[in-house]
Amino acid sequence: MGLSEIVEIIIPLEGSDSPEIWKKAAAKKLGIEPESIKDIRVRKHSIDARKKSIKIHLRLELSQDSPIPEEDFTPRYAKIHSEEKSVIIVGCGPAGMFAALRCIQLGYRPIILERGKDASSRRFDLAPLLRKGTVIEDSNYCFGEGGAGTFSDGKLYTRAKKRGPVADIYKTLVGHGAPSQILIDAHPHVGSNLLPNVVMAMRKSILDAGGEVHFQSKVIDFIIKENRVYGVIDKEGREYLGGSVILATGHSARDIFKLLAKRNIRQEPKPFAVGMRIEHPQKLIDEFQYHLKKDEKRHKLLPAARYRLATKIKDRGIHSFCMCPGGFIVPASTENDEVVVNGMSLSRRDSEFANSGLVVSVEPEDVKHLSEQHGILAGIAFQKHLETSAKNHGGGGQKAPAQRAIDFVDGKDSSNLSKTSYFPGIQPARLDQILPGWMTWRIRKSLKLFHSQMKGYLGEEANLLGFETRTSSPIRIPRKADSLEHPDLRGLFPCGEGAGFAGGIVSAALDGIRCADAACTLSK
Repeated sequence: MGLSEIVEIIIPLEGSDSPEIWKKAAAKKLGIEPESIKDIRVRKHSIDARKKSIKIHLRLELSQDSPIPEEDFTPRYAKIHSEEKSVIIVGCGPAGMFAALRCIQLGYRPIILERGKDASSRRFDLAPLLRKGTVIEDSNYCFGEGGAGTFSDGKLYTRAKKRGPVADIYKTLVGHGAPSQILIDAHPHVGSNLLPNVVMAMRKSILDAGGEVHFQSKVIDFIIKENRVYGVIDKEGREYLGGSVILATGHSARDIFKLLAKRNIRQEPKPFAVGMRIEHPQKLIDEFQYHLKKDEKRHKLLPAARYRLATKIKDRGIHSFCMCPGGFIVPASTENDEVVVNGMSLSRRDSEFANSGLVVSVEPEDVKHLSEQHGILAGIAFQKHLETSAKNHGGGGQKAPAQRAIDFVDGKDSSNLSKTSYFPGIQPARLDQILPGWMTWRIRKSLKLFHSQMKGYLGEEANLLGFETRTSSPIRIPRKADSLEHPDLRGLFPCGEGAGFAGGIVSAALDGIRCADAACTLSK
C-alpha cells in the first residue's frame, strides 16, 4: 500500500463510532495487521436501515506510513483593485453569493444588491412574524442575506452531481464555518442555527476582497440600451452599472417576474408543485424507519429518521418535499395577506416533530384558466390564491388552517388537532375543500398509498397544514445553453431557483458559479 489508500467497510451500528473498530475491519479487508495503520480518516458515512440489524457504510482513508495531512479549507481570495471590471448580482442567496466568490476568483468585482437585511438583523424580523403574525415584507424567512435557506434548514443533499463540483461547494461552506461533518454525511445538513454565521462569513470574504454587498436595496428596474442590460436601479433610485447582470433573486421575488413582464422580457411557464406540510411525532418516523418497538428509543448513534415518498397518480406526481426530521414548521409568507408554510431543523434535529411537504406537481395546463387575466404570471396567481385562502381560513395573523390527515382522506371536519411545532398556531379547516378537486383526490390516494408503505403515516397524530406553495418557481427565465445569457437581452444572466435552473442550496450555488464564469467572460 502507498502513502494512503481508500477502503470501504460495512460494520454494525454498535461501535460504529470507534476508530479501533474501523481499523480492525479495514485491516481485515486489506489483509494487513491493524497495528500497521498509522492514521485513519472517515471520508463518507451512510446508514443502511433497510433491515432491523442496521449497518453503517464507511469510506475510509488509511495510511501505513505517516499521519494523513489535515485539509485546510481557509478561504483565500485575492484583493480586487480594479473598479472597472464589475458584475452586478441581484440577490444574496446561495446562487448570488457563490457567483460573487467566483467573480472574485476571476478578478472581477461583484456588486450584490439584496432587498432584505443582513442575517443578524434579519433574525429580529422573524419575531413579529412568529409572535404577532406580522410579515415584514422584505425581511422574513424568504428574503435577506443567504436567501430562503438561511433560516429554513440548510439541507445540502443534491442529485445535481453532473452540474459541477459539489465537493467544492461543501468545502467553501466548511471554510466559512459550516461543520466539517457535511463533507462526510450522505445527507449533509447545516442547520438554521449555524447557517446564518456561515453566510455572514461568506459576506466578509466578499467585502475583504473588494466586492460590495448592499442590503435593503430592492431592484425595481433594469438599465437597458439597444437590447443590452448595463445595470439596475434600486428602490431609492440609485443606479448600479456593470459589465453584466446576474439575476439570482429566488423563487419568491414575484415583483421581478412582474418587472420582466412589464419590460416585455421573455419568460416561460414551467411545472412546479404545491400542497401542504404534513407533521408527525418524530418517534413514529423513528419507529418505522429503524424497526423499533412502540416507544422504544432510537440508538444514540442514529440521527432523527428521515423519509422520502413519491408516487404518480394519473400523470401528476405526488411526493414528499424538504423533509425535516426533528424539525419545525415555520411561516414563509412574504406578504401580509397570505399564509405560507415551510419546514426547517436546527443542527441537532432534536425537536419531537418530523414534518415534510406533501406536494402535487402542477403543469402549465393546470393553470391555463388563469392565463387570460394573468398571462405568463398564471402560475403565480394560482399560488397566491391558495396563500390568501390559507390566510382567510387560518384564524388571523399567521395561524395556519389545518386538518388531520385521516379527516382529509375521509372528507370530515377535524374537531380538534394534534400538537404541532408551528409556533403561530393552527386552526381546524377543511383543506380538502379549499384545494382544487383535482389535487384533493390525488392527495387522498397518495396518503392511503403512503400509509401502506409506512404504517402510521395516516394515523391520528398526523396533521396537514396549509399551504406549501414555494417549492419552486412556476416561471423559467430562459437563457442560451452555451452563453447562459437571456436569448433576447445581452448581458442578463438568469440564475438559480428563481430563474428555474436550480432546486436547493447546492444546485443554486453551482448555477451561480456557472453564471459567474459566463458573465465574467462577457465582461472582458
